[in-house]
Amino acid sequence: MSDLRKDLEAIYSRAISSVSPVSAVRNYLRLENGRLLAGNSIDSAKEFDLIKYNKIIVVGAGKATAGMAKAVEEILGPWISEGLIIVKYGYTEELDFIKTLEASHPVPDENGIEGARKIRELLLSADENDLVISLISGGGSSLMPLPPENIPLEDKKKATDLLLKCGAGIHEINAVRKHISLVKGGNLARAAYPATVINLMISDVVGDNMDVIASGPFVPDNSTFEDAGKIIAKYKLQNSIPSGISDYINLGAGEKIDDNPKHGDVIFGRVVNYIIASNMIALSSAKEEGENSGYNTIILSSLFQGETENLARMHSEIAKEAVLSSNPASAPLCLLSGGETTVRVRGNGMGGRNMEFTMHAALHINGYKNILIASVGTDGTDGPTDAAGAFADGTTVLRAEKKGISITDYIENNDSYNFFKQLGDLIITGPTNTNVMDIRIILIK
Repeated sequence: MSDLRKDLEAIYSRAISSVSPVSAVRNYLRLENGRLLAGNSIDSAKEFDLIKYNKIIVVGAGKATAGMAKAVEEILGPWISEGLIIVKYGYTEELDFIKTLEASHPVPDENGIEGARKIRELLLSADENDLVISLISGGGSSLMPLPPENIPLEDKKKATDLLLKCGAGIHEINAVRKHISLVKGGNLARAAYPATVINLMISDVVGDNMDVIASGPFVPDNSTFEDAGKIIAKYKLQNSIPSGISDYINLGAGEKIDDNPKHGDVIFGRVVNYIIASNMIALSSAKEEGENSGYNTIILSSLFQGETENLARMHSEIAKEAVLSSNPASAPLCLLSGGETTVRVRGNGMGGRNMEFTMHAALHINGYKNILIASVGTDGTDGPTDAAGAFADGTTVLRAEKKGISITDYIENNDSYNFFKQLGDLIITGPTNTNVMDIRIILIK
């Protein structure tokens, strides 16, 4: 298995390098003779004559935002008048013109609120003669919280925790969060108007829906207060969600609070949006690396979502089918997929969706010694741990049993981190400073 692990690590590394925030920004922003060109090709680039602007303001939030800001500074340097970004603790870069504030993710803290307030105030001070460059990446929702005055942060944290633990999808969670926020759901675009905004996004959501990336602070909101209320009802959270949040959402559904700005609002005529890195870009680069390493390589999809346990079973069955019948292709074979799964939390163990996926997969491929499976977070972290994911092969269950470890006990307790830690099968990369959801890699020889 050691050779397979080396190949897998090389494939993952290639995928991560392809969605580096620095290179992604450089692909979309170029400075030529005082003109800023925005777009991924010269023919389709929009031009912004920097001489026409009184101020150039840089704002943003997310796990990859520091790297994005570093690239913007390299391109614009002293053209930048002021700026502020919010990043996860430890996800920083040395910057000269843009201030950095570190905050908590995935559970928001007071630093995030202070940063979000300052960003909103900075944008409210902008006028039609100013240019705003927005740098948004995954994690921005948690890092840039600013609930209405009558909703305490603790209530918002409780609501998010309830939604995460009940198995709600990222689209559903964001629909609720956008409606208890003064910055999400297009509200930063509203604050920045009538300034011109270039909004650069690194996508960490299935389907790359712009309104879901960091809850869409600069794009139209496709959801409504009524939608948020229906999601709470769908997961039977009416009696557990803090009453202040329920009351606020009900007021909005009753049209007593203005909803977030929608398509057609005049404010979005001053905003241009670009997705500069995504899960499919990472998978495409992983495919190239797999092929260069001699594998028949197939991308299954970048759109997988749903319960982790079910998707682990499905991926495992595809791998076993390949071993038994060379379908969908013969070995050596590399199968790739992306997206973001959800975990229904039943125990009190430690882990994340990638390690949970791999632990379930280990059960299904038990005895198939020529299969190696890994699921890895592209941000370098999986849940509240120091691991990005984990490996599993056909010997994982047996190796655990020899150590007196019952995999079913760890599955029942959602304790994937400690299961793989005892086997030495954690994948620890440290922060990657990017985030395009998860990548699953299956190697068969």
